[in-house]
Amino acid sequence: MRIEKDPNTAYWERALGIWDKVHPSIRTACSPRVVRRASLSCALVPSRHPSPWRGTNMQTMAAGVGLGVGIPASFSNLKKMDAMPASLRGGPGNELFKLVSTGKKKVVKGVRVSGARSMAPEIAEMERASQGSPLFVPRQKYCEAIHKTIRRKTCTVMIGNVAVGSEHPIRVQTMTTTDTKDVAATVDQVMRIADRGCDIVRITVQGKKEADSCYEIKNTLVKKGYNIPLVADIHFAPSVALRVAECFDKIRINPGNFADRRAQFEKLEYTEADYQEELEHIEQVFTPLVEKCKKYGRAMRIGTNHGSLSDRIMSYYGDSPRGMVESAFEYARIARKLDYHNFLFSMKASNPVVMVQAYRLLAAEMYVHGWDYPLHLGVTEAGEGEDGRMKSAIGIGALLQDGLGDTVRVSLTEAPEYEIDPCTRLANLGMKSAAQQRGVAPFEDKHRRYFEFQRRTGTLPAQKEGDSVDYRGVLHRDGSVLMSVSLEQLKNPEALYRALACKLIIGMPYKDLATVDTIFLRELPPVADKNATLAVKRLADISVGVLTPLSEQLAKPLPNAMVLLTLEEAAKSLDKVPARTRYAVTLRGDEPYEELEILKTLDATMLLVYMPEDEETSSRVHASRRLFEYLESNNISFPVIHHLNFPAGTDRDDLVIKAGSEAGALLVDGLGDGVMLEAADQEFDFLRSTAFGMLQGCRMRNTKTEYVSCPSCGRTLFDLQEISAEIREKTSHLPGVSIAIMGCIVNGPGEMADADFGYVGGAPDKIDLYVGKDVVQRGIPMSTATDALIQLIKDNGRWVEPEAVEA
Repeated sequence: MRIEKDPNTAYWERALGIWDKVHPSIRTACSPRVVRRASLSCALVPSRHPSPWRGTNMQTMAAGVGLGVGIPASFSNLKKMDAMPASLRGGPGNELFKLVSTGKKKVVKGVRVSGARSMAPEIAEMERASQGSPLFVPRQKYCEAIHKTIRRKTCTVMIGNVAVGSEHPIRVQTMTTTDTKDVAATVDQVMRIADRGCDIVRITVQGKKEADSCYEIKNTLVKKGYNIPLVADIHFAPSVALRVAECFDKIRINPGNFADRRAQFEKLEYTEADYQEELEHIEQVFTPLVEKCKKYGRAMRIGTNHGSLSDRIMSYYGDSPRGMVESAFEYARIARKLDYHNFLFSMKASNPVVMVQAYRLLAAEMYVHGWDYPLHLGVTEAGEGEDGRMKSAIGIGALLQDGLGDTVRVSLTEAPEYEIDPCTRLANLGMKSAAQQRGVAPFEDKHRRYFEFQRRTGTLPAQKEGDSVDYRGVLHRDGSVLMSVSLEQLKNPEALYRALACKLIIGMPYKDLATVDTIFLRELPPVADKNATLAVKRLADISVGVLTPLSEQLAKPLPNAMVLLTLEEAAKSLDKVPARTRYAVTLRGDEPYEELEILKTLDATMLLVYMPEDEETSSRVHASRRLFEYLESNNISFPVIHHLNFPAGTDRDDLVIKAGSEAGALLVDGLGDGVMLEAADQEFDFLRSTAFGMLQGCRMRNTKTEYVSCPSCGRTLFDLQEISAEIREKTSHLPGVSIAIMGCIVNGPGEMADADFGYVGGAPDKIDLYVGKDVVQRGIPMSTATDALIQLIKDNGRWVEPEAVEA
């Protein structure tokens, strides 16, 4: 189905069309305001009006059931009655559209797009509002192409002497961690950062004293020959922003707390007048900064944080990507009204899944409005080490693969100089992908959900009559890890069991929480090698899968091993697979559809998607998307494992960045059931932990303690790196537990929405402890705060003692 659309008319038509389907008893109970405020995008009943149906999805209300799935489409300009086309104000009985039958398709005629920069009417693909829904909605564009990487076209924003936008390289930036009032230390750190190749540096400016120091910082750097653009990070302080705009090159504001008070997470009810009054207050507070930035030629970033949305936004949109976008758009509309366009957006969250959805939704909304502002990408509070780099690679890399992003920051709980390297690697990856425009032939992407996480779960292996081992454990329901094992490793079984993260009891292996699910033996041991054969048998006995190429199994039969077939072998040599032997199939994903037809006839245990690292034309991400679309369209439910094999000499950080950007970019969309990483010269433990870290970063399989750890800045009230290391040392054995370690609370307790417990700087040498978003203890001396955190975890029944490791 296709629709010739006008968003303003189409939005209201759909909202009222949904309303017609709502059960009469529910319609009677709801206020008319519920109808006219029904956003096309999400159809959420706004919570700023009293209603028993607050937060309920309207198309779900039509079926008379509970919460439903949000619909991806534009949502701006739906708060006011005057946004509703005149033809709709008479109620849902009016005839709005003329349906024209064109074979199997229907065309709906509409009018123009609303917005400051109008777009010509266009033909939009339609999709079901949610799985199984009878309602069709526009399938909204969020990037230039879904079959290859094409960089999104943007305007150019000048930040000092650095140009940001699609016509320029992807810029790298970081943030200082010094006390801004310490001019010498801040200048020294900025110079070290600049010498590492950073393009832009952000500095926290929380008060008048810090703002005064900014003049001296800027002048000192210029005298030393450093003209790197400086950005003032502003929270809660419009007057400070006005002052520092006279000397710094860019102002970053947080729309959640620039003019609004800090969110209290109260269930507030807003009348129409209340809501409008707050918007007018925002305009009154924000306008002087916009005018000053125009006067001095300063840039601005309207940077939403998932954790610091205002009560007003929270009460209307909830703690959601949609709320993040609307929060930023409120400020952008004011800037545009004042003819100020030297700004860009960011949508940061500590959860890569939320972050990706928010940026896509932002880009989609800009496409609807015809806006072309650049994007600053980042996963906030990513943490440290490989986990922090992996989270950032998943979120930032996924967007870069779609051509989104013009400047990046990797937020690590490390010295800012160490952020530059992963930033540069990601920026280079994004530039290379866009320059090469690798991909696949165009295809219809009808099943992937762009703005919400909806995992495609493959059918896991079932036990069959006559099986001598339990095959149900060769894949894990929350995400699987496969590892390649060599013949050399088989010579030392106990070391192998430990490397696979098995639990050892008197030398015998048992599966544990983070045990590898299946091993891949490229080469089988000789049949006469009883020790190696026994080592493999013991793994099979505890439901660790054993996978080997068909040629190896035919030459050196190994009991209970699964065989790996190429797609060609599956088509031509399936009869060579020994009876009752399970098999997997490896393929690229970009094969002609006629070659993929064989998949309809197979009974495979899993598919392995493998694209050589030196591939010059196809892209792993786009080929895999194409494959998943084919599988879904043909109701093929094999589990899919992303197989990456890195060549010798691959740098460890490159491996993490590339794996997260490619396999992670698919898993964050719910496309895939696991991962296998190979690299000839990398340590086995590193590859295994990286694979499990990717699954956890994509919010799939949780096998270790999750940390939400801020990168530190001038606001930090304690040594974040030292305390973070101390807490990790004492709590790293708590899989399923999430701990937020925050230098201050400026980003809001909402940033800890995914965390079970929070350790937050409340005052110098004082710590506040949280359970979820609620503070439960205040002003704890830092010397005892870690012990108090552990006791809090115990009091909430989440503590377990570390297990003794068998020698």
